[in-house]
Amino acid sequence: MLSKDSLQFIDDLTANNNRDWFVENKSRYEKFKADYHNLVAAFLAEMKPLDPSLELLEVKNCTFRINRDIRFSKDKTPYKNHLGVWMSTGFKGSNRAGYYIHLGKKDSFIAGGLYGPEAVDLKKVRKEIAFFYDDLEEIVQEKSFKKIFGGLDQSNSLKNAPKDYDKEHPAIAFLKLKSFTATQKINYTDATQPDFVKKTVEKLILLKPLNDFINRALATEN
Repeated sequence: MLSKDSLQFIDDLTANNNRDWFVENKSRYEKFKADYHNLVAAFLAEMKPLDPSLELLEVKNCTFRINRDIRFSKDKTPYKNHLGVWMSTGFKGSNRAGYYIHLGKKDSFIAGGLYGPEAVDLKKVRKEIAFFYDDLEEIVQEKSFKKIFGGLDQSNSLKNAPKDYDKEHPAIAFLKLKSFTATQKINYTDATQPDFVKKTVEKLILLKPLNDFINRALATEN
């Protein structure tokens, strides 16, 4: 769980997203950062026994810097006004599916899968789907998965069939996807509840079969 002070820090930073305010409130940030890292440690402690692929992860592998990269952004506010936790396999430098928690006042959600893969990885996942779409269909139709996540997000999808695939392919809806993710919105203030980590993990672990399917594809040679 997070302290109410940590959520208040995020709220105040959102309203005062500038370097002067941040410097003046550096001590509050340090407390927030410690709380953030403790939250990640709690998630890892719960998730590792359920998903052995996370065993090599440390807290530092799952956190994000608070500074925004504003080089190519019209939004020049220097700091992130949310907290993110990313848990994926411990293979550094490789793109893999994983679990994500996003906590912000305006937008809080949990998610899993693979977002915006590079062309070579997208090709691998589509090939896996083309040959083993029954496996993916079973995953997304599983009762608990469907209840919590509804299915795969369809917002990042091609209008037409991708190259080399017939528009009549039985898995064409999956093959059109450019990302392979599932998401559920959560309540921002729930993060302060003592059972937040436990209840969130119960949902996140439902994403393991999806992650396993994607990572199986990404592990292939071509």
